[in-house]
Amino acid sequence: MKLVFLYPGQGAQSPGFLARLPVCPAVSATFDEASSVLGQDVRRLDTAEALESTVAVQLSGLVAGVAMTRALQAEGVVADAVAGLSSGAYTAAVACGSLSFGAALPLLKLRAELMQQAYPSGFGLVALVGLNEGQVRRLVQQIHTPQQPLYVANLNSQRQIVLAGSDQALSLAIEAARQSGARQAKRMAVSVPSHCALMDGVAARLTEEMNGIALAPPAIAYVGNVRARVLRQAQDIGRDLASNVAHTVRWYDAMTVLYELGARHFFEAPPGAVLSGLIRESFDDAEARSLSDTPLETALYIARKIRSLS
Repeated sequence: MKLVFLYPGQGAQSPGFLARLPVCPAVSATFDEASSVLGQDVRRLDTAEALESTVAVQLSGLVAGVAMTRALQAEGVVADAVAGLSSGAYTAAVACGSLSFGAALPLLKLRAELMQQAYPSGFGLVALVGLNEGQVRRLVQQIHTPQQPLYVANLNSQRQIVLAGSDQALSLAIEAARQSGARQAKRMAVSVPSHCALMDGVAARLTEEMNGIALAPPAIAYVGNVRARVLRQAQDIGRDLASNVAHTVRWYDAMTVLYELGARHFFEAPPGAVLSGLIRESFDDAEARSLSDTPLETALYIARKIRSLS
């Protein structure tokens, strides 16, 4: 295994990121296809105003990831494996050939709408840096109540963990984490409590919807969010996509699986740079690059050099 494509979820977006994608036929065609499926100009999903919506954030991330993947594929660069964090898992499912782009767009739109409707305000996510999983779980146990819910949402690395919950619980968690020695504890640009039991209803509705969608076996390795394992059956990928919204994302474990399978080179699709940073933090001899700030020509050169060494 030589090259892995990674796809970020919410929180990595910034105004104008779609306009900063490479200018090439593959990207333009992806924009046009997405606009036709959704009945709206997706090029307008990345304005500052639009990105206040969970729906626009998740859809624009999917469009960006598929567009960049297709731009690379058009030049003969393909991945050996894919993984996506949270909503990025839908992009990974498209990239590995399991889910069609045309089916992914309305499915992800429904996911985002359900999430936004379930908790339109008063909830969100907090990122903690510097505490281990045991410390964070004890913190959660001390704060969580039915009235002020708090959950572990993402295990991004050994010492970067995301919490989901109510505004009150998150404020208490920030203060408690700082007192426990966290280097960083801050709210993320996400307005819904993803990846916890608060989203059980959303996961159930997505499971129903997924039952009507044709999925194919992946052409390359797909690593899931929930179990952090390589999933080789279409139905397993469908379950991962539908249920990840209500389960902790075990991202560090997923990356460890890829590393143990021999992956040493990672490309992170726009709009993110966090996932590539996590790779560099976790694995000393791995090389990871964000394509958000890498020209397409440079990415192609690097990918071809990687292949030439095989």
